[in-house]
Amino acid sequence: MFGRFKDVALLLGRIGVAVVFLAHGLQKWNNGIDGTAKFFSMTGIPLPTVAAVFAMTVEILGSIAFIVGFLMPLVGIGYVVISVGALLSVHIDNGLTGQGGYELVLVLALAGLALGFNGGRLSLDHLLWGRKRARREAEASELQNA
Repeated sequence: MFGRFKDVALLLGRIGVAVVFLAHGLQKWNNGIDGTAKFFSMTGIPLPTVAAVFAMTVEILGSIAFIVGFLMPLVGIGYVVISVGALLSVHIDNGLTGQGGYELVLVLALAGLALGFNGGRLSLDHLLWGRKRARREAEASELQNA
């Protein structure tokens, strides 16, 4: 019974983190690649057009994948990359807390990373690969016990 609650909590966590990243991705989408790249250039991010396409892809497509639980470790790492860029280019000078601080960026990056590597059984990753892995581990355990 506890396992079901854990899986629902992990799903809700994934949805919460993904919604925030998705909202930021949609803001970038509304600004367009050129507008986002211009902002990235002003903040000192190298290869601003490449960075804009990467950020928009991770924040929009990655967030949708994160919600349904597909390729979660990859999306979690993408969240960290984007967040480190935002932290270093925009938020670091504002300190941890306060106006423009990096506390939210830090929490979202680490929550995304943690959930990416432990997203629970209510995910496509578990459906596609987790059951096979569990079956192999059970078979290996049976062989060791025999």
